[in-house]
Amino acid sequence: QVQLVESGGGLVQAGGSLRLSCAASGRTRSTYTMGWFRQAPGKEREFVASINWSGSSTYYATSVKGRITISRDNAKNTVYLQMNSLKPEETAIYYCSARYSSSSFHYTQAYHYSDWGPGTQVTVSS
Repeated sequence: QVQLVESGGGLVQAGGSLRLSCAASGRTRSTYTMGWFRQAPGKEREFVASINWSGSSTYYATSVKGRITISRDNAKNTVYLQMNSLKPEETAIYYCSARYSSSSFHYTQAYHYSDWGPGTQVTVSS
Protein backbone atom coordinates (compact mmCIF):
# COMPACT_ATOMS: atom_id res chain seq x y z
CA GLN A 1 0.00 0.00 0.00
CA VAL A 2 1.12 3.54 -0.71
CA GLN A 3 -0.07 6.75 0.91
CA LEU A 4 -0.76 9.72 -1.35
CA VAL A 5 -1.17 13.42 -0.65
CA GLU A 6 -2.06 15.98 -3.30
CA SER A 7 -1.16 19.66 -3.26
CA GLY A 8 -1.14 22.66 -5.56
CA GLY A 9 -4.85 23.22 -6.02
CA GLY A 10 -6.45 26.63 -5.81
CA LEU A 11 -8.38 29.33 -7.61
CA VAL A 12 -7.36 30.31 -11.12
CA GLN A 13 -8.96 32.31 -13.90
CA ALA A 14 -10.07 30.66 -17.11
CA GLY A 15 -7.08 30.24 -19.40
CA GLY A 16 -4.70 30.06 -16.47
CA SER A 17 -2.39 27.30 -15.27
CA LEU A 18 -1.86 25.20 -12.18
CA ARG A 19 0.62 22.49 -11.28
CA LEU A 20 -0.60 19.76 -8.99
CA SER A 21 1.74 17.50 -7.05
CA CYS A 22 1.16 14.10 -5.49
CA ALA A 23 3.63 12.91 -2.87
CA ALA A 24 3.79 9.20 -2.20
CA SER A 25 5.01 7.41 0.92
CA GLY A 26 4.95 3.86 2.17
CA ARG A 27 5.73 1.04 -0.27
CA THR A 28 7.26 3.38 -2.83
CA ARG A 29 9.87 0.82 -3.88
CA SER A 30 7.16 -1.10 -5.65
CA THR A 31 6.24 -0.24 -9.22
CA TYR A 32 3.05 1.74 -9.58
CA THR A 33 1.04 3.16 -12.40
CA MET A 34 -0.15 6.57 -11.25
CA GLY A 35 -3.34 8.24 -12.30
CA TRP A 36 -5.07 11.57 -11.89
CA PHE A 37 -8.84 11.76 -11.70
CA ARG A 38 -11.26 14.58 -11.01
CA GLN A 39 -14.76 14.82 -9.63
CA ALA A 40 -17.09 17.78 -9.97
CA PRO A 41 -20.13 18.21 -7.69
CA GLY A 42 -22.90 15.84 -8.70
CA LYS A 43 -20.76 14.06 -11.26
CA GLU A 44 -18.88 10.81 -11.39
CA ARG A 45 -15.14 10.65 -10.92
CA GLU A 46 -13.48 10.89 -14.30
CA PHE A 47 -10.09 9.92 -15.62
CA VAL A 48 -7.67 12.70 -16.52
CA ALA A 49 -4.25 11.15 -17.12
CA SER A 50 -1.99 8.25 -16.18
CA ILE A 51 1.71 7.46 -16.26
CA ASN A 52 3.47 4.12 -16.04
CA TRP A 53 5.95 3.20 -13.34
CA SER A 54 9.04 4.41 -15.22
CA GLY A 55 7.51 7.53 -16.71
CA SER A 56 8.13 6.30 -20.25
CA SER A 57 4.46 6.05 -21.15
CA THR A 58 1.56 8.44 -20.57
CA TYR A 59 -2.11 8.46 -21.47
CA TYR A 60 -4.67 11.27 -21.45
CA ALA A 61 -8.39 11.76 -21.60
CA THR A 62 -9.35 13.21 -24.96
CA SER A 63 -10.69 16.38 -23.36
CA VAL A 64 -7.31 17.33 -21.86
CA LYS A 65 -4.87 16.31 -24.59
CA GLY A 66 -2.50 19.11 -25.50
CA ARG A 67 -3.28 21.14 -22.37
CA ILE A 68 -2.38 18.86 -19.49
CA THR A 69 0.85 16.96 -18.89
CA ILE A 70 1.50 14.21 -16.36
CA SER A 71 5.03 13.48 -15.20
CA ARG A 72 6.80 11.79 -12.31
CA ASP A 73 10.05 12.01 -10.40
CA ASN A 74 10.65 8.61 -8.82
CA ALA A 75 13.65 9.90 -6.89
CA LYS A 76 11.25 12.25 -5.09
CA ASN A 77 8.30 9.82 -5.07
CA THR A 78 6.21 12.55 -6.63
CA VAL A 79 3.81 12.75 -9.57
CA TYR A 80 2.86 16.03 -11.20
CA LEU A 81 -0.04 17.30 -13.26
CA GLN A 82 0.69 20.47 -15.21
CA MET A 83 -2.58 22.03 -16.32
CA ASN A 84 -2.70 24.86 -18.86
CA SER A 85 -5.54 26.73 -20.55
CA LEU A 86 -7.92 25.71 -17.78
CA LYS A 87 -11.68 25.96 -18.35
CA PRO A 88 -14.44 26.70 -15.81
CA GLU A 89 -15.95 23.26 -16.42
CA GLU A 90 -12.74 21.73 -15.11
CA THR A 91 -13.55 22.93 -11.62
CA ALA A 92 -13.40 19.81 -9.48
CA ILE A 93 -11.58 17.97 -6.75
CA TYR A 94 -8.51 16.39 -8.28
CA TYR A 95 -7.37 13.03 -6.95
CA CYS A 96 -4.10 11.17 -7.28
CA SER A 97 -4.25 7.38 -7.43
CA ALA A 98 -1.92 4.40 -7.60
CA ARG A 99 -2.13 0.87 -8.95
CA TYR A 100 0.56 -1.70 -8.47
CA SER A 101 1.75 -2.51 -12.01
CA SER A 102 5.02 -3.15 -13.82
CA SER A 103 3.47 -2.89 -17.28
CA SER A 104 2.85 0.08 -19.52
CA PHE A 105 -0.87 -0.64 -19.84
CA HIS A 106 -2.97 2.39 -18.90
CA TYR A 107 -5.97 2.07 -16.62
CA THR A 108 -8.72 4.64 -17.01
CA GLN A 109 -11.38 3.42 -14.57
CA ALA A 110 -11.34 4.46 -10.93
CA TYR A 111 -11.90 0.89 -9.73
CA HIS A 112 -8.58 -0.13 -11.28
CA TYR A 113 -6.71 1.89 -8.66
CA SER A 114 -6.23 0.71 -5.10
CA ASP A 115 -4.77 3.74 -3.35
CA TRP A 116 -6.08 7.31 -3.34
CA GLY A 117 -5.17 10.67 -1.92
CA PRO A 118 -7.72 12.92 -0.17
CA GLY A 119 -7.85 15.26 -3.19
CA THR A 120 -7.14 18.92 -3.85
CA GLN A 121 -9.71 21.49 -4.96
CA VAL A 122 -9.24 23.24 -8.28
CA THR A 123 -11.58 26.13 -9.04
CA VAL A 124 -11.51 27.83 -12.43
CA SER A 125 -13.38 31.13 -12.56
CA SER A 126 -14.88 32.53 -15.75
